Amino acid sequence: MAALYDTIGTNYAELRRPDPRIAAAIGTALGPADTVLNVGAGTGAYEPAGRRVTAVEPSAEMIGKRAPSAATVVQVGAEDLPFGDGVFDAAMAILTVHHWPDKTAGLREVRRVTRGRIVLLTFDPSCRPWLTDYLPALAALDDARFPAMTDYARWLGPVEVRPLPIPQDCSDGFLYAYWRRPEAYFDPRIRSGMSSFWAIGDIEPGLGELRRDLDTGEWERRHADLLALDAYDAGYRIVIAG
Repeated sequence: MAALYDTIGTNYAELRRPDPRIAAAIGTALGPADTVLNVGAGTGAYEPAGRRVTAVEPSAEMIGKRAPSAATVVQVGAEDLPFGDGVFDAAMAILTVHHWPDKTAGLREVRRVTRGRIVLLTFDPSCRPWLTDYLPALAALDDARFPAMTDYARWLGPVEVRPLPIPQDCSDGFLYAYWRRPEAYFDPRIRSGMSSFWAIGDIEPGLGELRRDLDTGEWERRHADLLALDAYDAGYRIVIAG
């Protein structure tokens, strides 16, 4: 996975700019924690200001894209954290757990080093955003990669699951962020910042169908309800373990 992000990471900081509304939701979920561990930290998106943050990230390319002002980072995966028990007030892991080779071991380690809340941003694989109608391989990939919501309680104990509606003008270009901007999916540069497009096969037939539906107005007719929304529940969830 580090090797994959060494490739994706070339445009990642530019394409995956943190959205302030998502940042606020993560900050609220972290509560009053002072020391925070950011696991699978990438380029440092969503690391909260005003707290003492330590980051861990396995990809050298992603680490190289971190701003000089970003938190101190250790190049390591979640499964072997080099910290003592209960060192951090809280931990966070943002759209990363589905990439971990051993989710059980990784979350066990995060729990070990965290004495308070663990905040995860993830995706509920039972959800089917409209893009999967055109690219069903995405739904199959979501099923294969993302843990079910019930898995988190098995790994971490009691959890609270909060829906995270995605703003229609979201600045963070993750997979389903363009739910009201379908033309974006035709741009290979935008797709390059989405790990899912590196993992599925031929997308041209699906994108061709989407192009036809946009040209004929079928997409707008089918999704008229979405066009009236400012934010949409695309399946993203904040999971909080106390």
